[in-house]
Amino acid sequence: MNRSRRPSHPRPARRRVLAAGALALAATALAAGCGDPGDLRSAGATPTAVGPTRLWPDLPPASSPVGDYGEADTEEVEGVKVPGGDLHKVNPVAIVRAEVAANPDVYSGPDGLYKETVEALKDCGSEPKDCPVLKAYYRDFTGDGKDDLVVGIRMPEEQLAVRVYAMEKGHLTQIMGTSDAVLGVELAGRDLVVRAVSGIPGYEYRTAWSWDRHQRAMLPTRDEILRSSDAPRPKGARSQVPALTEGDPGAGPGPGETPGPTPTSAARPSADDRPDEGP
Repeated sequence: MNRSRRPSHPRPARRRVLAAGALALAATALAAGCGDPGDLRSAGATPTAVGPTRLWPDLPPASSPVGDYGEADTEEVEGVKVPGGDLHKVNPVAIVRAEVAANPDVYSGPDGLYKETVEALKDCGSEPKDCPVLKAYYRDFTGDGKDDLVVGIRMPEEQLAVRVYAMEKGHLTQIMGTSDAVLGVELAGRDLVVRAVSGIPGYEYRTAWSWDRHQRAMLPTRDEILRSSDAPRPKGARSQVPALTEGDPGAGPGPGETPGPTPTSAARPSADDRPDEGP
């Protein structure tokens, strides 16, 4: 049987047609923006880098701060046992009461509490709902693998005291303390972020407190003023309840209806913020 043989390669004319078709398809794909996503593309001209310019280079640097606001102050808490060094097993109210007993006449600074707050501590046993000490939170701020303790204390004038405790060399130690007209407190990694009311409508202060291994304390490492969705309302309107973002948001309302003066703020202090006596 005689069968015709098919050529093993396309004829030259056929090859030219296929090549032209492939080029046409490639051009169409590129025109449609379907090129290889890994292709390099220009991002435009790069702006010229401009280094910082030092102003008043002949001005001698200051050698000491205007005032000491206790940012790096720490204090050992006496009279509170910590079973096994586990702060989860300690009653936060006992810690606050121990600090009040050690500083009975202190109403300003990181350890200061209003007299009304000290009196309200008596209700923490019989009337828990009236107790100014809020639910405790835990986070390892120091990086030693053990949880540290965050305590919030409600005070008059819609203020909140925030304190952090750690076990330092086997001793219960307060490693951070501040108070402010607080909008909220957040745990972000190993930072404690305090959001506070600003004097500028529509803005808030945001301070990140971080552990400093040299000072063995938490310092306000970042302090910002930002636009806020929780802008203060007109005087007389109820402001937002201070709340921790992790855990029970209904920890309890702050006292009072309108914001008042701040007795102490480690991040943004002023002369009016540090009264020598209680309110």
